[in-house]
Amino acid sequence: MTDSKSSHHPNTPIVVVTDLVKQFGRFAALRGVTGAFEAGRLYAVLGDNGAGKTTLLRAVAGLTHPTRGSISILGSVALRSVSSQIGYMAHPSLLYDEMSGMENLRYFSHLYGIANEERCRQVIRLVGLDPELARPVGQYSQGMRQRMSLARALLHDPKILLLDEPFSNVDVSSGREMVKLLAQMRDAGKTIFVVTHQSALLESAADEFVWMQAGQIVRRTPKLEGALLAFADWKPETESRKPDLP
Repeated sequence: MTDSKSSHHPNTPIVVVTDLVKQFGRFAALRGVTGAFEAGRLYAVLGDNGAGKTTLLRAVAGLTHPTRGSISILGSVALRSVSSQIGYMAHPSLLYDEMSGMENLRYFSHLYGIANEERCRQVIRLVGLDPELARPVGQYSQGMRQRMSLARALLHDPKILLLDEPFSNVDVSSGREMVKLLAQMRDAGKTIFVVTHQSALLESAADEFVWMQAGQIVRRTPKLEGALLAFADWKPETESRKPDLP
């Protein structure tokens, strides 16, 4: 395992979002999101469908541009300059079904400019799979696909991992194994954001629970129970209030 401790001080924010707004036509997916997130922590991002979780992850990954507001990563607002330090796992696996896991990672390693056969083998073993498995990814179980998708996100050894529904359609046992792996990577210095509806899986592993509703971060708590209670108590400012958008 080549993961190394982040050069950031543990209390130094590694990701800062300020007044982040993302508008799709007349719909605002993000409504003034502001928050600072420290290095070497595992954040569980929770909320109902349409709360803005995936949009926030994609904005931090540099895959969608905010309508308004700013994002700073590793102290830089030029996200392209730090893109090599971000690993993004989308809800779809983004893997090629007709290729084996090793063939997939060889392909992506060339795209990343790594072309390192041993690194491909290393990350496949890291997620608990066999690099010699010749079976096409299309024949993998859902749990194996999610693990291979995580291996792809880890290939270039990023400091920040952004994972969108990594436990989707995964059995409880496989989900728990993935959580153990994420906790180990967090302990090795990576900063991890996990968007999930399976919040209970992260109850003992997450450092903080970040609850989103209607495009806003409504509460941040160190315990899952606190996040659930905070969400239950939260009410919008007014039912008819519209976002302050052009």
